[in-house]
Amino acid sequence: MKRPIGYFLFTLILLLNSYCAENKTAPVTSANFIFVEGGMMKNKNSQLYGIKGKVLDFYMGKFEVTQKEWNEIMPVNPSNHIGDSLPVEMVTWYDCITYCNKRSSKEGLLPYYNIDTTKDSLDGDIPINKKANGYRLPTEVEWEYAAGGGQLSKSFTYSGSNVIDSVAWTWKDTGDTILSGNWNYRSMQRNHCVTKPVGLKKPNELGFYDMTGNVMEWCEEWHVTEHISKGTYRTQRGGGWINIDTYAKVAHRGYNDAKRKAMDQGFRICRNKE
Repeated sequence: MKRPIGYFLFTLILLLNSYCAENKTAPVTSANFIFVEGGMMKNKNSQLYGIKGKVLDFYMGKFEVTQKEWNEIMPVNPSNHIGDSLPVEMVTWYDCITYCNKRSSKEGLLPYYNIDTTKDSLDGDIPINKKANGYRLPTEVEWEYAAGGGQLSKSFTYSGSNVIDSVAWTWKDTGDTILSGNWNYRSMQRNHCVTKPVGLKKPNELGFYDMTGNVMEWCEEWHVTEHISKGTYRTQRGGGWINIDTYAKVAHRGYNDAKRKAMDQGFRICRNKE
């Protein structure tokens, strides 16, 4: 039976309304960002599981920041191993927040960090604008929540799997051959181990790549414990290609001097939900 044109128009309107209703919590954003629905931690391997406190909605980069993205914003690429699709590395915590602000300004967003541009170098606490819509580093809680699968979590040990090799580039498989046995840095050097292009391994439940392995990722906060006072170390998560597997677990808390650079040290960026 031939349908009238009005029937098809009416059907199309219904489909569009249905689509908008289903997606009203996830506004359109860059293809390389994922909307993360907030909530309580569901990953049972997380140190935050069962602890009160809800994670708010936010956006996070699907991939670690690549050298191509870095080169579009910053004047010098500091990376040890060069390639557009490789994650940028050899960046300090202060380099990362500078990138966030410059990219925000370039894209017409309000910068998140209140950086004093009259200073020759950055140091110490950097004031922030919590209501800014510009780019920023994830908090430790946001990072662990997203790496652990958010509301879709299957309670994996690593980000997306209990088998590290399926989701992460590590010291074993980033060189000329596959290494075995115990971790050995000299073996890695002889094997020419390096970072790998982002997005080649399996993503986690939310669609994030390389949150385990490849490069360690800087997070927002100072790393403070009973034996470490505020002001020197910033938090890092996810482990890198140089680290042992334990450092790559979703629940592992890493840290480094905020001014230190390393060839397995990079970052990914976030934005607040508007």
